[in-house]
Amino acid sequence: MKKFFVLCPSLLLLVFINAVAQDSGKPTGPEPAFPYTPSLDVKAMDKSADPCADFYQYSCGGWKTNNPIPADQVSWDVYNKLYEDNVNYLRGILEQASVKANQTDALTQKIGDFYGACMDEAAVETRGLAPLQSDLNAIALLKSPKEITPLIAHLQFEFGRRVVFSQGSTQDPDDSEQQIAEVDQGGLGLPDRDFYVKDDAKSKETRERYTQYVQKMFELMGDDPVTAKKNAETVMRMETAMAKASMTRVDRRDPYKLKHKMKVAELAQLAPNVDWTVYYSQLQYPKFDIVNVATPDFFKEVSRQITADPIGDWQTYFRFHVVNASAVVLPKKFVDENFEFYRKYLHGAKEQQPRWKRCVQYTDEDLGEALGQVYVRNTFSPELKASTLDMVRRIEDAMGERIRGLDWMSPETKQQALTKLAGIRNKIGYPDKWRDYSSVTIASADFAGNVERAEEFERRRDINKVGQPVDHGEWGMSPPTVNAYYNPQMNDINFPAGVLQPPLYDAKIDDAPNYGDTGGTIGHELTHGFDDEGSQFDAKGNLKDWWTKDDREKFKTRTKCVQDQYAQYVVVDDVHIKSELTLGEDIADLGGEILGYIAWKGATKGKDLQPMEGLTPDQRFFVGFAQWACGNERPEDLRVRAITDAHSPPKYRVNGVVVNMPEFSKAFSCKAGAAMTKEPAKLCSVW
Repeated sequence: MKKFFVLCPSLLLLVFINAVAQDSGKPTGPEPAFPYTPSLDVKAMDKSADPCADFYQYSCGGWKTNNPIPADQVSWDVYNKLYEDNVNYLRGILEQASVKANQTDALTQKIGDFYGACMDEAAVETRGLAPLQSDLNAIALLKSPKEITPLIAHLQFEFGRRVVFSQGSTQDPDDSEQQIAEVDQGGLGLPDRDFYVKDDAKSKETRERYTQYVQKMFELMGDDPVTAKKNAETVMRMETAMAKASMTRVDRRDPYKLKHKMKVAELAQLAPNVDWTVYYSQLQYPKFDIVNVATPDFFKEVSRQITADPIGDWQTYFRFHVVNASAVVLPKKFVDENFEFYRKYLHGAKEQQPRWKRCVQYTDEDLGEALGQVYVRNTFSPELKASTLDMVRRIEDAMGERIRGLDWMSPETKQQALTKLAGIRNKIGYPDKWRDYSSVTIASADFAGNVERAEEFERRRDINKVGQPVDHGEWGMSPPTVNAYYNPQMNDINFPAGVLQPPLYDAKIDDAPNYGDTGGTIGHELTHGFDDEGSQFDAKGNLKDWWTKDDREKFKTRTKCVQDQYAQYVVVDDVHIKSELTLGEDIADLGGEILGYIAWKGATKGKDLQPMEGLTPDQRFFVGFAQWACGNERPEDLRVRAITDAHSPPKYRVNGVVVNMPEFSKAFSCKAGAAMTKEPAKLCSVW
């Protein structure tokens, strides 16, 4: 049931991409400072374009021309660029921390040694496959179907939640104050089940390229080409069977379809060839009564495969997934093959990222709240936190105003909506209580071991939540992350310090672009609590219907307007937006910007606002909004995201919003019939 609604997932999407390169150069001089870019940059505009014909081009045309995609990136936009600024800043922190003389406390020692061990590529080359040898030996000793369950448990704890399937804790959908156990689908090497089942030419080509990649990885493990090819076909066959039993991303947007609470004995009846008693005992789960089985059909298929597939096939499957999941800690030849398929073929990158950049990212992923403590000391002042909270409160007030003024919703449902709004927790910048990494051993010359121990710490921490009260102070992102999210079961909005830096939030500039950009982002996350998914959870985060039947039907009619609009937009070539997948984000984009506009008007009421840089205040609001999304995309990446990404492409996240806001048409004096306008009766409006 874990559901994070994330504003900008491009930084998180590439979970399969473990790409590093040979650059091990160290920065010289002092810790780098953030380059300043205002939240509204007139040089990024294309004033030769008609804002009423294509507002995205008008606002971002100059940015797109002046910011080509770097060779090591799969796309390049304002978020990516700020993330790169963060990465460079974090590099300075980590390079200093990796020097023993600077390790004056345990926190600095851990992040410095983790980064330093990652940068020691010579040591990684020397160790070869040694970090995985004990696990590969365990796979080689597999002899019967009964031994598959304990091996799955072992490999999941060693290599992550998704070996064959995923497991861990989740909030009880019926009692959001309690953590329960959960199992969910997994086991695939391609980014989504659709890659295995679609029959179009591109999908077939992708499956062929994936099979070739798997074969190459087996050859790197020492298999001869004939055996490696046969092994790759085995992996593809087993994964395809799992994919066909997996739930689609669109279906997974319905939280009721992911709710199947049962006792372990019932799970054993559902999937009898998995020894669940042994499984949970080996993973040292606390005692529990109920487990949520998110995707029952998937576990029926896994149970079937355990006895139907030969042991040798399971050994083949496990060997590949262990090595594939660990490519980042292995020698260059494994890293290169991983890059060639995932990042280059699937997403279109031209070059690997330099090793230092990947090492910064892995430090942030594995020790995020340790690194985050150092980061926020220098980047997130109390004044910035206070001003952000003030904006959040204004956006929430605007939401309350909108709810009370809705002409299509009954007083009964309005009261429930207002109760939910009042219950939202605002988490800004960083956690109130930092994660304690004191039990994690980090060594200066053991990169693979450091990754293993840090990730085992997180898995143990997650498992130990089962049966415990929910910790409402916990964050799902590290402070340097350039992103934000809403969690419907927590009923909280989360804005890491990394996303509250210029040009996304700019304390040096006027309110108009700040409310257009960050105000719209806050409104976006807030609206997620009331989109087609979030609206199914009540004020406490329980999966509970708080709507009257008539109001829910009216709500569906309004969301259908948004879905139909976005279905018309083309992502790349002949691929349209899968609007039933992007619906929640599209609703949030529209609702968020409306809230940002209302809050801005409230914050500046009575002020004598004047034009600046050739733009009226209202124009500055809308250009500020659009410029968060300025970017360039590779067609390969767009294809993958059309299948996997719940967000529409940046162009339509701008144009698709303003076309529904009469305030925009008024600001730019757009004539009736212009592309960025709609007839009043055809405007989409949800919140």
